[in-house]
Amino acid sequence: MSYDRAITVFSPDGHLFQVEYAMEAVRRGSTAIGIRGKDCVILAVERRALAKLQDPRTIRKIVPVDSTTTLAFAGLTADARVLINKTRTEAQTYRLTCEDSPSVEYMSRFIARTQQKYTQRGGVRPFGIATLIAGFGLNDENEQVPVLYQTDPAGTYSSWRAQVIGGRNAKSLREFLEKNYNDDMGMKEATKLAVQALLEVVDSGAKNMEICVVKGAGEKHTMTEAEVAVVVKEIEAEIEEGKQQKTSTSS
Repeated sequence: MSYDRAITVFSPDGHLFQVEYAMEAVRRGSTAIGIRGKDCVILAVERRALAKLQDPRTIRKIVPVDSTTTLAFAGLTADARVLINKTRTEAQTYRLTCEDSPSVEYMSRFIARTQQKYTQRGGVRPFGIATLIAGFGLNDENEQVPVLYQTDPAGTYSSWRAQVIGGRNAKSLREFLEKNYNDDMGMKEATKLAVQALLEVVDSGAKNMEICVVKGAGEKHTMTEAEVAVVVKEIEAEIEEGKQQKTSTSS
């Protein structure tokens, strides 16, 4: 029997093959990185090369969900558009009902619940995307702090300090973040770490990066190509300086 024909049928060893195929679609997508600093969240994505006549404004991997929540995704863009529209509708429904903005955790839970629904019914297929959701939420002391959540095609969601989704090098990039991440990083340090990680997979530097800095009170800033280029040059200068020091030490 072929267990990947129907989404609702488990294989004898407990696998749902259609969900695993959806996760493979995420791995084949472009890389997205989320890093939580002490006062901000950085979302950075790899932007694939565009056709010469294509308008880059129509290809966005980082999108606003609500005035307080920003989302980055990896995987199938068409699936992302449908899921993002559902999420935006839910955010507006919450505002209308509760007269307050939904929390980042609430939106993450809604996205995960929607993704899980599409793994349990016949006649549908899983969403071939994983998401990183960034914003600010309340901690145990009732203070506004940056938060970062991830969801996957299986419908699970979890909170992270730094995470990588999409791309074939996600595992090595995650190890890079584990080595270099620091809880006390400010906006500049977190942005630099995100760009450093993306440089591992991006060929043409700042041109193929999209970086968004999410700050408090719904404030966010999408960095221009010139701003990203400044950070890239700084990193390249440090690498070159390190090489020269090694050469002088060995000689």
